[in-house]
Amino acid sequence: MHQVASILMRLNMATHMWHEEADEPWLRLLDIRVTKADYLAQLVRMYGFEAPLEGACAYTPQLGRVLELRQLTRAGFIAQDLLELGLRPAELAAIQCFSITPFHDVATAMGWLYVIERSTLLHDRVRRHLLARMPDVTDACSYLAAFDGAVGERWQTFGKTIDRVGQSAQNAKRIVEAAHEGFQRLLEWFRLARATSHQRSIG
Repeated sequence: MHQVASILMRLNMATHMWHEEADEPWLRLLDIRVTKADYLAQLVRMYGFEAPLEGACAYTPQLGRVLELRQLTRAGFIAQDLLELGLRPAELAAIQCFSITPFHDVATAMGWLYVIERSTLLHDRVRRHLLARMPDVTDACSYLAAFDGAVGERWQTFGKTIDRVGQSAQNAKRIVEAAHEGFQRLLEWFRLARATSHQRSIG
């Protein structure tokens, strides 16, 4: 267990300065005044980042040998939820997406995936709150419920995988550097999405 946790603990400590801002859009959904529009906006932001990240991972050499790539395909759940919330197919297809190319190596991909996988630790809490405040979004929570009841187990599995990839000092260093870059780009994406949404609201 100690070995499993080693790389995750290192990542948690090394990237702690990003965590508050990365978590903030999800934690905002815990407000008692949360609306469907708030939820939809966060799903749009995540789709715009996660869909291209999935594509980059799919074409990253050797990644499929250490991870079950089907477990990474959650953007489809986001799309399903957006349609349930009333987004039209044409609007879904027009969502602006983050620009990213396939990673050169598995270690770099794992660093970026840490950024997204870490956010799943909040999903159960957010989903329960949304359903308590807005029971009619039950059919629009497939993304948040993707690992219902198995989030902790999945996190430990991810920890084992990232620990294997980071056995060498070089790979461990690359994972941490990639996680920093992933957080930086995610937060830049969130800021851009919020600015674009604000411009539309006053346009």
